[in-house]
Amino acid sequence: MEEKIPNGKETTTPATVRTVPEPGKLVQATRKAQGLTQVGVAGLAGFGNRFVVDLERGKETIQMQKVLDVLDLLGLDVTIRRKGER
Repeated sequence: MEEKIPNGKETTTPATVRTVPEPGKLVQATRKAQGLTQVGVAGLAGFGNRFVVDLERGKETIQMQKVLDVLDLLGLDVTIRRKGER
C-alpha cells in the first residue's frame, strides 16, 4: 500500500532513492507529517540538531548509520534490491 507524504510536491512511499538529497526530503516530509520538529527528531535520536538539518539539506558527507537511525525512528525502512525486481 502506498502512503502519500506531502513535501511541497507529492512523494509516495515506497520511494526509489537515486540521489543524496532524496532521503533527506523523505525524512523532512515524514517528520512534518508526524508533527515533529528537527530539534525533536534530533533529541529523540540522541543527535545534535545540526545533523538533522544537514540530512534534510542533502549533505553528501552525512554519516550513514545516523541516517539509518533517523529513518528507523520515523518508521521508515531501507530495502536494497536489483533494479527491475519488486
